[in-house]
Amino acid sequence: MSEPQPTQTGIGNCTLADIFAAQTRLTATDKALVEKAYDFADSAHKDEIRFSGEPYLVHLCHTARNLAKLQMDAEVISAGLLHDSIDNAKITEEQLSKIFGPEIAFLVEGVTKLGKLKYQGRDRQAENLRKLFVAMAKDIRVIIVKFADRLHNVRTLEFVKPEKRKRIAIETLEIYAPLADRLGMGKLREQLERSSFPHAYPAEFEMVKRLRKDGIGIDTEYLEKTYRHLQKELAGRGIKDADVSYREKELYSLYKKLLRSEKNLDISKINDIYAIRVIVPTLENSYQVLGIVHGMWRPVPERLKDYIALPKLNGYQSIHTSVFTGDGHVVEIQIRTKEMHKEAEFGIAAHIAYTESGKPRTGGILSKKLAWVRQLIDWQKQFAESGDFLENLKIDFFVDRVFTFTPKGDVIELPEGSSTLDFAYAIHSDVGDHASGAKINGKFVSLETHLKNSDVVEIETKKNSKPSSRWLEITKTAMAKKHIRTALGISATKSKTK
Repeated sequence: MSEPQPTQTGIGNCTLADIFAAQTRLTATDKALVEKAYDFADSAHKDEIRFSGEPYLVHLCHTARNLAKLQMDAEVISAGLLHDSIDNAKITEEQLSKIFGPEIAFLVEGVTKLGKLKYQGRDRQAENLRKLFVAMAKDIRVIIVKFADRLHNVRTLEFVKPEKRKRIAIETLEIYAPLADRLGMGKLREQLERSSFPHAYPAEFEMVKRLRKDGIGIDTEYLEKTYRHLQKELAGRGIKDADVSYREKELYSLYKKLLRSEKNLDISKINDIYAIRVIVPTLENSYQVLGIVHGMWRPVPERLKDYIALPKLNGYQSIHTSVFTGDGHVVEIQIRTKEMHKEAEFGIAAHIAYTESGKPRTGGILSKKLAWVRQLIDWQKQFAESGDFLENLKIDFFVDRVFTFTPKGDVIELPEGSSTLDFAYAIHSDVGDHASGAKINGKFVSLETHLKNSDVVEIETKKNSKPSSRWLEITKTAMAKKHIRTALGISATKSKTK
């Protein structure tokens, strides 16, 4: 049959052609499988209507197209089309396996189980998260399909009842967007946050939108002039393949930064609302561009972050520097290679898409990048009895990190806001239990001193030094607090009620 033409991109209509237009690497055999899944879904859900008044197939098609945009293979895209067939259409996993094979049936069953995990209070949510992490460890593609499903759901929240709308939006901001970020999927995280923020916190959304509009002295015309000046300078220095553009910080990211900044929501103190992004062919070019930028404009002290040398925990790599561009303006410049940019946008999905075997459950780069998921499952077992699982999760896994060093040069990653005492416990529980003082960059500091990126930390110990209840107040990581409670003979439950 002749292929239909793609519809206009957007939230409304969606067709098989839209899926194929988003994933151009599909073979004829691949397309036949996706078309078979599309026709099956059309038949299975023919009597279902969404809150928007659209046929249910429209949602399934958008889910599949989201997966196609992530360059997923035919099996994953087909699972996107079929992901509600067990729950809504009462098709069994055995039936799906017989028609589409065990791989697709496994993915659909996994997404079906995740669909039953609702945001129902902190204790239930913690248990749901444990199940979600187990599903991720079995096959990361399950959460990728769920992301694609969730993305279309939050883009159509205006059609959902208000109380349910708010629940879904908050759940997305607190669970799915941080998970996407932790998997390095920056573009997906932004899309989830952009659609959820107005429904989760409408007053805050309007406030930040107004602050961004009224409180910034830089306009897009100035930024365009600045980045074109930089592009011209780079070309003159022999870097002609640089892709230079600018981006505006997303409102939810800006909101979180304003809350963290403790500057009374003073948006003028935020230096990275706008950033000029430079994408270059090679690693060497990245550092060449940094030198050129600092030659053109004076850098802002202590605003250089080299995430290429020290990648973020999710694999993000880029150089960030802020410069005074004249007229009192400060602009952040981000420099990275094309490969780093692809990693920043698609994260784990890029490695799933290009796995040679087509079975991305184990092995190679993907296995390394998912090691933290298995660590997370082990970690959560240690805190299963504490009742603080969700809070510990947000602190230890879903916040920004600082990269610190031992005197021998070993890297110790900790959550932002960690103290030298957290560092001591990250080295070893005995070091933490007997910590008496610390040096940061050769200078004596207290155990409660907060750490910054690139600090070199040395812990001093004494045999007679031992934990006190105050240590619980100056530590941030769950692991440090657990060891302190153990040393003090305090159970997690007792410590919460004090």
